[in-house]
Amino acid sequence: MDKLTPKQKAFADNYIENGGNATAAAVSAGYSGKTAKIIGAQNLTKLNVLGYIAERQKVIDSTKIATLQEIQEIRTEIARDEETEAFARLKATDSLEKALRIKEEQEEKQRAAEEALRNKTYHMDLDNIPDAFHAAIRAIRNRAYLEYIFKGGRGSTKSSTVGMVVVELLKNHHDIHALVCRKVANTIKDSVYNKIKWAIGKQEFDEEFTSTKSPYEITLKATGQKIYFRGADDPDKIKSINPEFGYIGILWYEELDQFSGDSEVRKIEQSAIRGGELAWIFKSFNPPKTANNWANEYVTEVGENTLVHSSTYLDVPRDWLGQPFIEKAEHLKEINPEAYEHEYGGVANGNGGMVFEYLRFEAITDEQIKTFDRIYQGVDWGWFPDAYAFIRAYYDRAHETIYFIDENYCHKTSNEETANWIKEHGYDDYTITCDSNENKSVDDYRSRNLPARAAVKGPGSVEYGFKWLQRRTLVIDRNRTPNVYEEFKNYEYDRDKDGNIISGYPEGQDDHTIAATRYAFEPLFNKRGNSA
Repeated sequence: MDKLTPKQKAFADNYIENGGNATAAAVSAGYSGKTAKIIGAQNLTKLNVLGYIAERQKVIDSTKIATLQEIQEIRTEIARDEETEAFARLKATDSLEKALRIKEEQEEKQRAAEEALRNKTYHMDLDNIPDAFHAAIRAIRNRAYLEYIFKGGRGSTKSSTVGMVVVELLKNHHDIHALVCRKVANTIKDSVYNKIKWAIGKQEFDEEFTSTKSPYEITLKATGQKIYFRGADDPDKIKSINPEFGYIGILWYEELDQFSGDSEVRKIEQSAIRGGELAWIFKSFNPPKTANNWANEYVTEVGENTLVHSSTYLDVPRDWLGQPFIEKAEHLKEINPEAYEHEYGGVANGNGGMVFEYLRFEAITDEQIKTFDRIYQGVDWGWFPDAYAFIRAYYDRAHETIYFIDENYCHKTSNEETANWIKEHGYDDYTITCDSNENKSVDDYRSRNLPARAAVKGPGSVEYGFKWLQRRTLVIDRNRTPNVYEEFKNYEYDRDKDGNIISGYPEGQDDHTIAATRYAFEPLFNKRGNSA
């Protein structure tokens, strides 16, 4: 049993002396009057405090109540006395003896129960954990590693498993607390907080824990151990955690890839994991698509004291997930195997942060082009240093595939010259959708009898256009459209100082043929019934 702190001892002494007023005892012990009621109640749930009070009370009682030996001596003395009054006393001592024996038997049973509770190892029912995780659970119980990384696709139950493990560890190690972290604090309630509460209920411990939302904390009532929930966006709240006893020995990062990088994660560990002989660090996440995301790279560089576990929904009993989940996964597998492999298989099958994942580089023959009947054309105006770009492409609606047929990419070229190029190539046969930022240039094309129209722009139109293109397969013949090839191949998301991808579409990169492509297909993706 843990040794009492000076304040805890003072609390216990005052609690005995004032006849059992926990709040007054807390104030007398030096706790703040604002928190005395809460602290007093918490102290009375801690085994070390209760044990001390029981032992002191036993000493006090022993000075006031006769022991069994004293009772036997009294009985012997009275048995030799023939006075009636003495036999009345003998009857009283007989009743007292029975009461003391019952009290001693009850105290012995209580001591035995407490000892059994302290020494008993609790193991959750592994029927509630998919078989694929059982070896990892045994490693955790045996303290085989310090760090455990659980990665996997949707429905792999990795987070549910970690939540179950956190509860089991608290039940078996009464001097440690847990800290659960998300990158952003406002995501805690609907994710890890509810996940831990689910795990508690799954193991039928609802009556043994209490929970609060301000701050987000869950407490094991019998011991006072806590599960703290914090966001990395407020590191001071992590540093300020100071358990009343023991130390933080369990740390769980959920959605690891959302943290800024290994440096941020390491700083949290240094703040949280201090003191104590035992520690478990858990990291769970769905691998990002790009292999060079920091979290994906981190997994490949771990040391010997780390276990890396991978799982998918295929490792989970189907009835746990439900038929709608299975059908949705199988549908994606059929229409987009690569996306299925990433989202449900947890495979980082991306290409290093490229915006357009589904690129095919292959020759497009003249014979193929003769069969193309859905032609789309677009123009991004430019002079210098920005380039002018014209693209001509075909859309295979059945297979959601775009074929780039031709391009014109130039600097310091007049509208008259680019219009003549289009006519010379016979590309005045289909509508040309142009950047609407230069309506005068659109009018120039129209005055030269080209079927030009201005693109319709609005809130979110750029993002929606990108999303529409990103879902399609783009077939590029490098010989026919060299600048389309260069821009689409090299168009990557921006990164922060730690090398992590920044959400949102990149700026400042060559994207003139990309913009022309968005304009070309704008009439199609703006049409009702088409989706990005």
